[in-house]
Amino acid sequence: MHASLGWIGIVRLGLVQTALGSIVVLTTATLNRVMVVELALAATIPGALVGLHYAVQILRPVWGHRSDHGNRRTPWIIGGIATLGLGGALAALSVALMADRFALGMALAVAAFLLVGVGVGAAGTSLLALLASAVAPARRPAAATIVWLMMILGMAVTAVLAGGFLDPYSPLRLVAVTGGVAGLAFMLACAALWRVESRLARPVLAAEPAAPGFRVSLADAWADPQARLFTIFVFVSMLAYSAQDLILEPFAGLVFGMTPGETTKLAGVQHGGVFLGMVFTGIAGTLLSRRHPGVLRIFTVAGCFGSALMIGGLVLAAAAPQGWPLVGNVVALGVANGVFAVAAIGSMMALAGTAGPRRSGMRMGLWGAAQAIAFGLGGLAGTVAVDLLRLVTDDPASAYGAVFALEGVAFLAAAVIALRLAGARPSASPAMVPAE
Repeated sequence: MHASLGWIGIVRLGLVQTALGSIVVLTTATLNRVMVVELALAATIPGALVGLHYAVQILRPVWGHRSDHGNRRTPWIIGGIATLGLGGALAALSVALMADRFALGMALAVAAFLLVGVGVGAAGTSLLALLASAVAPARRPAAATIVWLMMILGMAVTAVLAGGFLDPYSPLRLVAVTGGVAGLAFMLACAALWRVESRLARPVLAAEPAAPGFRVSLADAWADPQARLFTIFVFVSMLAYSAQDLILEPFAGLVFGMTPGETTKLAGVQHGGVFLGMVFTGIAGTLLSRRHPGVLRIFTVAGCFGSALMIGGLVLAAAAPQGWPLVGNVVALGVANGVFAVAAIGSMMALAGTAGPRRSGMRMGLWGAAQAIAFGLGGLAGTVAVDLLRLVTDDPASAYGAVFALEGVAFLAAAVIALRLAGARPSASPAMVPAE
């Protein structure tokens, strides 16, 4: 029996993140664009639906707490992926129904996006908690980078390939592509998780007191100054990121005249930029971390500032779209997002890992809830602001440009908070014994 998760096990868990990302990218990006452009619905409608799926994830601390005190985290992950896949398929079906039977389509969409939120929250929280508690301290930064890169790769590849299959667009084609992706993702996750956790060693916890209740665990996590400050950073940075996430594809379609397939591919190249930013930061951070312990904080701040700068480029693109290198701008934005994301993930893994196996799930849940709330508010606020400004200005480009400007300010605020984050040093892992 292995004392901790090896590199092959880390990659296998990364494949689970790949599966998760492949479904999410279609439900939060492609379906959003189809509702706004092809169905000519107000941007607030998909914004509210995506916000609903994030609102459910406020329960992430509960799921994390339960997985902390259960025997295994794998059932939570598998159940979450299955729920996510079902929600994604039903979401595509609901969009197809909206064209002819709007009320029925909306009712189904509400249920579908609730399932998506439950699936992402249950699977994602338990997977990250498993990584934080089962990976040796020296491997945690690299493990976080590998797993997140594989998720972004899944998003990028799915967006590009699905974009090709979606053209020429039809509702039936949308349902078929989304359902196919969901089914393949579920099978990939099941294969990747097969016997991974059963081969792990479990920490000796007999000398520890009985597991505390949910409220005690939550209060304990919030009382940690670094965990609390990191929660605030996650909220602000994700608020900035999510506000552009839901309006970028409609912006490209309305202002630059891109087709559904082209805007889906645009989302793919953005995720490709995120992938490049993560690779760069992972390699550079590993090489520099021994001599410069605070390098992750530097990369986090630089990534936030870079994201603000690239968002500023989208503001200029809205003012003068003719000849603007939109694809290059979006790729550069993705790179900056990837730089701050992987640096923050490295810190997150270290903070959760040092808390111990019975606390890591709660901390992952707390940060996941902060991210979910920020994504829900950011996505909804961004779409509502665009709709309101379009009513006032009657100019889509100006409306989108104004919202992008506000997002840039939020990224600058996140950079200021990141300056206060101190690097966390992992503590020694508890003694390990083979699992039965």
